[in-house]
Amino acid sequence: MSRLRLNPLTGRWITVVAGRAERPSDFAPRTAQVEADPSRPCPFCPGAEDATPPALETYRVGGGSDWVVRVVPNLFPAFSGGEPLTVTNDGPVFISAPASGIHEVLVLSPQHSASFADLDDVETALVMAAVRDRMEEHASHPVVRYTQAIVNHGREAGASLVHPHAQLLGMPFVPGAILEEEAGFGRFEGNCLLCATVEAELADDTRIVLEGEHAVVICPYWSETPYEMLIIPKEHRAHLTQTPEADLTSVGLALRDATSALRYELGDVAYNVVFHTAPFRHDRQFHWHLHVWPILVSVAGFERGTGVMINITPPEFAASQLRRSAV
Repeated sequence: MSRLRLNPLTGRWITVVAGRAERPSDFAPRTAQVEADPSRPCPFCPGAEDATPPALETYRVGGGSDWVVRVVPNLFPAFSGGEPLTVTNDGPVFISAPASGIHEVLVLSPQHSASFADLDDVETALVMAAVRDRMEEHASHPVVRYTQAIVNHGREAGASLVHPHAQLLGMPFVPGAILEEEAGFGRFEGNCLLCATVEAELADDTRIVLEGEHAVVICPYWSETPYEMLIIPKEHRAHLTQTPEADLTSVGLALRDATSALRYELGDVAYNVVFHTAPFRHDRQFHWHLHVWPILVSVAGFERGTGVMINITPPEFAASQLRRSAV
């Protein structure tokens, strides 16, 4: 029987339809080729550094000469410049503003065919440190109000290059998804919505994928899509940039192990990883976290028309499958 579940972060209902697709084999691994011309040299591989703008940050292991993580400006930025967010009325119902801000690419590894799931502990720590460092830098720009960090794995998830990379987009406004989550924290009558979620999920134990010292991975009760995961730091902090290094690394390791389990169970499926942290200079209730959304089903007319997602794999089943493969 179908059942409605409320996502308290967004205030939206989702529908869980048990029994329609409960086996991992029901979801085929991605087959779409990422790059239109895979024979072209990769601009993110070692030795091709001149193919990108000069690095903003370069991370190495110890005193080694070879880079492990690089951060470079995006050649085709969605946000750029320091012009204030000044709204222009272009007509009776037409409003525009300059897309000021920052758009950067974080190269996750020198290995061309790797993914987040393949990073070792040291590489994972460096990636998380790079996300923190760049967010701190973005926060120093008055025009930037929020920085969105994302990892797109696979063409279906929006990746245009195979080489593992993330993107950091510093925007001159706070996006609606974050405002919805801030409202969700505000509606919750307890201390913190995600602290309560961690406590309740650990007690229930049916949706836990893995638990680390500083982070927990769950298939949330309100999962909108099959095998969706939520990675929550155990220690309550609104801003990722305020997180101690050990906790930050633990979240990265949890993400690494969760994507590895996803690959083991379902194959090399496409997915999006989204970092959600409190907006810069906001002091409202928030608890930073990561979303992992595998791209396994199409969004159809009902979902687009209503905003109500239909999840054909109960999160309890998804968690039981992923848990057996989690490191």
